[in-house]
Amino acid sequence: MTMTISVRTLGSKRPLLSDFDMSPPEGLRDDGSLLVRDVIEHVVRGQVRMFRDRQDAQRFDRVLSSAQIEEGARKGKVDPAGKSLEQDVDTEAAVAAALQAFEDGLYLVIIDEVERRTLDEQVYLASSSRMVFVRLTFLAGA
Repeated sequence: MTMTISVRTLGSKRPLLSDFDMSPPEGLRDDGSLLVRDVIEHVVRGQVRMFRDRQDAQRFDRVLSSAQIEEGARKGKVDPAGKSLEQDVDTEAAVAAALQAFEDGLYLVIIDEVERRTLDEQVYLASSSRMVFVRLTFLAGA
């Protein structure tokens, strides 16, 4: 079972991130449901893990092929990576911020075409559920 995650913003045709797939969180309740908070927490933890993996991959120097060197020269930058960004992410703080932002109405969560309004709402994930995060943009002076 996988769920597809989309991240959008109002007023933009382009997604904020490319759609990605995740396995659903473990710990289904006896009736096969989850709480919205569990799903959000699972997605945030997965994104933090992926961020750390990308950071680790950039720490090592890579050997570039001649085609990669030519492509980099054409673009104006030949980069073998080897960067040390050292950006530490506190997973628990990221989860807390995401849950608070949901409660503050900064984004919507839509699971299988149904808007979810509370963190304690039960959801039932199907074998191919789709979850959409919609970041809301407020007008100046609102």
